[in-house]
Amino acid sequence: MATSGLQHVAAMYAGVVAPPLIVGAAVGLTPTELTFLTGACLFTAGLATFLQTLGIWKIGARLPFVNGVTFAGVAPMIAVVNSTDDKSDALPVIFGAVIVAGVLGFFAAPFFSKAVRFFPPVVTGTVITLIGISLMPVAFGWAQGPNPAADDYGSTTNLGLAGATLVVVLLLRRFTRGFVKQIAVLLGLVVGTLVAIPFGATDFGPVADAAVVGFPTPFHFGAPQFQLAAILSMCVVMVVSMTESTADMLALGEIVERPADERTIAAGLRADTLGSALSPLFNGFMCSAFAQNIGLVAMTRIRSRYVVATGGGFLVLMGLCPMAASLIAVVPRPVLGGAGVVLFGSVAASGIQTLVKAGLEKDNNVLIVAVSLAVGIIPITAPEFYHAFPETAEIILDSGISTGCVAAVALNLVFNHLGGGRAADDEVTAPMDPQPASVH
Repeated sequence: MATSGLQHVAAMYAGVVAPPLIVGAAVGLTPTELTFLTGACLFTAGLATFLQTLGIWKIGARLPFVNGVTFAGVAPMIAVVNSTDDKSDALPVIFGAVIVAGVLGFFAAPFFSKAVRFFPPVVTGTVITLIGISLMPVAFGWAQGPNPAADDYGSTTNLGLAGATLVVVLLLRRFTRGFVKQIAVLLGLVVGTLVAIPFGATDFGPVADAAVVGFPTPFHFGAPQFQLAAILSMCVVMVVSMTESTADMLALGEIVERPADERTIAAGLRADTLGSALSPLFNGFMCSAFAQNIGLVAMTRIRSRYVVATGGGFLVLMGLCPMAASLIAVVPRPVLGGAGVVLFGSVAASGIQTLVKAGLEKDNNVLIVAVSLAVGIIPITAPEFYHAFPETAEIILDSGISTGCVAAVALNLVFNHLGGGRAADDEVTAPMDPQPASVH
């Protein structure tokens, strides 16, 4: 049980620590504060996993389901950081928005489980793809170095370290199997960090300064602040997160031969949303299901929810050990960038896999994906596109995930539910090909 639980932790560790690293760097946290934020996210991921696997009352799907910090919230949180004049207020604003979104999501869970038909694969696949695409610039920035003002930013040394890490991860994924293959990203970070030592790019100071035992002090970064624009943005993320979790519960139910019915989905969504609402109390972010662990359950055929709960216990212990959390702060940014290409690219690839099931031979679905992706990548390709809008609106509009999600849901309603568009069975062999005329 212990080794299988650790394997689940290894499979999702990089995914848990990446969001606090991204957001912490945007806020400008010191290495010590970054270690604290990372530990807090590990701790709250463990608590959320307990809620999901063990459950209390009508909370928790009671499936082998790992919960952790969702990638869907990263881009909107970065938008909040960028729109906050005093960066010390950014995290409290984010925490306040997550709390409200979590509470609203908790009460909406039973209704959402009935409305899931409005979030088919064409919507969820588009949104997941946008999540990966939106995070890729972060990986590219890391690959160049920690400080854009430094002389070595974008140097051949930094890019070389990123490239070497990427190659190590790819080789491990190609030529290894089982447990080693599952932790390829983690091993790539270790190898990349060791390679970086001769170049003076590795700083072990955070580990030396970290305590062995610690506790994520509630509201360490300040009391939560509640701003409407940030709340609306995180509510959109909550909808995306609940949609992903629903899809994951349906998939996991099939794997463990216990199909997830409406009651199970509602209980699982309550665990997700309650975990998210409680997470900011201990300085964590929004929590959601980790799809990579579903693949691990399928591969190992170990279906016990208590094994995953054991993994949650390890996450809690790591969160209570700042020294363990500080290890990720040792990894040089270029090394993180190399691994991030795989990590974030995998998220986009996961979205594409979902789109494959979306029926893209249907003309309606092609249009939904095309327009939603276009709307979602505006903040990436044209960062100043919404510069004339009010600052509060920019927090939402500058998140391609939020705008892309809203566009996908709205277009799906128009084309596939309201019956006002072309027939749903119209097929296209290529999006730009003219439709052949009917022969009478």
